[in-house]
Amino acid sequence: MAITDIAEYAHLTDADIEALGAELDALRKEIEDGRGETDARYIRRVIKSQRIAETAGRVFGLGAGMKGWKGKAAWAASAACLSYAKVIENNELGHNIMHGQWDWMNDPEIHSTTWEWDSACDSSFWRHTHNYMHHKYTNVTDLDDDIGYGILRVTRDQPWEPYMLFNPVYNVILMLGFQYGKAVQHLELMNALKAALNGGAQYREHDWPEFRNRLKVVLTKIAKQTAKDYVLFPAMAVPIAGSAGFRRSALANMTANTVRNVWDHVTIFCAHFPDDAEKFTVEEIDRETMPQWYLRQMLGSANFEGSSTLHFLSGHLGRQIEHHLYPDLPSNRYNYIASRVREIADKYDLTYTTGPIWRQYAQTWRTVAKLSLPDRFLLATADNAPETHSEKRFHDATGTSTVVKGDIDAYGNRRGLRSRVRETAQRTARQ
Repeated sequence: MAITDIAEYAHLTDADIEALGAELDALRKEIEDGRGETDARYIRRVIKSQRIAETAGRVFGLGAGMKGWKGKAAWAASAACLSYAKVIENNELGHNIMHGQWDWMNDPEIHSTTWEWDSACDSSFWRHTHNYMHHKYTNVTDLDDDIGYGILRVTRDQPWEPYMLFNPVYNVILMLGFQYGKAVQHLELMNALKAALNGGAQYREHDWPEFRNRLKVVLTKIAKQTAKDYVLFPAMAVPIAGSAGFRRSALANMTANTVRNVWDHVTIFCAHFPDDAEKFTVEEIDRETMPQWYLRQMLGSANFEGSSTLHFLSGHLGRQIEHHLYPDLPSNRYNYIASRVREIADKYDLTYTTGPIWRQYAQTWRTVAKLSLPDRFLLATADNAPETHSEKRFHDATGTSTVVKGDIDAYGNRRGLRSRVRETAQRTARQ
């Protein structure tokens, strides 16, 4: 099940964790002190390229309804440009700007409090569910709603229920309409549904009015996005190609939105649900210090590897461990930060979960499919499964912990979490 004692799981003493936190604090200060015009030029170039792509996509969309190869070429160009524009606006711009990564520039155009992104999800609601609930309580069961988004079972800490048999189906629906999944996340629909089925007994008197107020905001934002993408801009193509122009322009927008939704799903799931992205219990964070928070972020997040283009298109969220350590530092610095964080992980013999994007994503789908079944059909133990570990994976047959915190071998090398995980895997393979 989920980790209840992070220090024991990590094989670190209290002094080790404090020292780890000091090194990560020093790295933060280094980046903060180094921010300047180079970073500002970077984000302005990204904004410019995104706006050029979106404008080109809208212009090409005007001719998408023309007959023959010209119409087909215009449609393809429109869909491609809009897909790029929506992916960049969602990941490298919207997500990162609303984390406050560029607030230090004091530019109201790209400030976290003023940015409203090109998505069905209301930015103010997203900042609460994501910036606060998810990043503060990363992978903490019963507090982080991103663990399954209220509908998917991604850890055995979520008790199995019959509706979970369709886990993979829910995941496909979520993937194709990811912007809408994020839009309704703040509503906590599963809680409201369960309360409604129980006659509303679980909801306090003020909860239903609050739910209705939130629902109004959500529906208003969805309506605005729908009107923009599927009514306003397609209507501009009508004078050129009539109803065919309207339909094909709308289709180009739908294609771009779907590309953005699927890619968003890939980047986020690769960062949170591959093997070894750990889960934690509520009790563990009651007295959590900043160094302990750092450690939880390192153990609870996962990276994926790829080219610089891949990282750019993902909003640099392939560096999710670094993003969770420093969510408000400029994303263009994450590649450098990653090299330093990995050195720190090596120093303390901590695991650093990363791998090719295809493997990370395949593992998330395997977990979603596997956990659609009741626990009695699962082979791995509840404390040492690929998707869920606890400190009990290091207990012996009598249930006694075998963890030695801060252990140093005869050669002066630290023997911590990573070494013990490797030794356990080798021993299991020999059995």
